[in-house]
Amino acid sequence: MGKIFKFYKDVDTDQIIASQYLLYPTIEEMKGHTFESLNADFAGEVKEGDFVVADENFGCGSSREQAPSVLKALGVKAVIAKSFARIFYRNSINIGLPVIVCKTLPDEVEEGDDMELNLKEGVITCNGKEYECTKLPDKMQEILDMGGLIASLNK
Repeated sequence: MGKIFKFYKDVDTDQIIASQYLLYPTIEEMKGHTFESLNADFAGEVKEGDFVVADENFGCGSSREQAPSVLKALGVKAVIAKSFARIFYRNSINIGLPVIVCKTLPDEVEEGDDMELNLKEGVITCNGKEYECTKLPDKMQEILDMGGLIASLNK
């Protein structure tokens, strides 16, 4: 069970982690600035196991891998959105951050709601309602289970 942090349509990678913070040498140093322009308190409030929920086209913009990396470093369990920019989606799977397409959930939940995700079944439970979401193909689920693409290749 985790808390929802809600964002809207067309959240770009520069809003997830602004370009000036890419100069920091590590993700650990960058993560405190996650979503700084949209929610200055996000990095201090998000807890291990919380969720980011968004509208369409989440992660658009540049192809920076740091965008999903800072979310994972902060303990975000998954990002659920109506749709994702393709490169953000791929980068997320590569680093081991679950990204789930769910067309109805973003319109029906609020910031702060508690949510539970059964990743393997593709089911989310929130406010007493179950939502069917895109279930990841077995190979992608395997990559996530191993912690990302590099970790899965190393095994």
